[in-house]
Amino acid sequence: MKTTMTVNGQVRSLDLDTRTTLLDALREHLDLKGSKKGCDQGQCGACTVLVNGTRINACLSLAVMHDGDEILTIEGLADGENLHPLQQAFLTEDAFQCGYCTPGQICSAVGMLQEVAAGLPSQETESLTGPISLTDAEIRERLSGNICRCSAYPQILAAVRRVAGATQ
Repeated sequence: MKTTMTVNGQVRSLDLDTRTTLLDALREHLDLKGSKKGCDQGQCGACTVLVNGTRINACLSLAVMHDGDEILTIEGLADGENLHPLQQAFLTEDAFQCGYCTPGQICSAVGMLQEVAAGLPSQETESLTGPISLTDAEIRERLSGNICRCSAYPQILAAVRRVAGATQ
């Protein structure tokens, strides 16, 4: 099936088997290897990308469902040579060890900060009427779909707090 999507700002047309996941389309057909195939069941978050600004697990979504959508992967976050603030914060805070989960963690954090800016609550949100306070518990809840097997959670939290503090 012919599918056209904008990936990292570039219109891409693909002719895909309808069973091809978005993750496989990105990795195998567009050679974007940043998003990782971890569990292939939507449980680890290594494949997290942004679709029309919303974070999703690309391994659980069929590529043909995204005809006309805007897809942002880890490769599209930087602005030329300038890293996205979260990418820089992950480096500054040493928020990775093996790095396998890092692209998904960063994309998820980008989406999470957009959700907070839009006022979308989580299970941990204390007040549904006021501004959302990004406490450690709030950040942990919002990023709970992304697993780091190396347990770099304290550094990931510090990186997100660094950027969240700059944007609040």
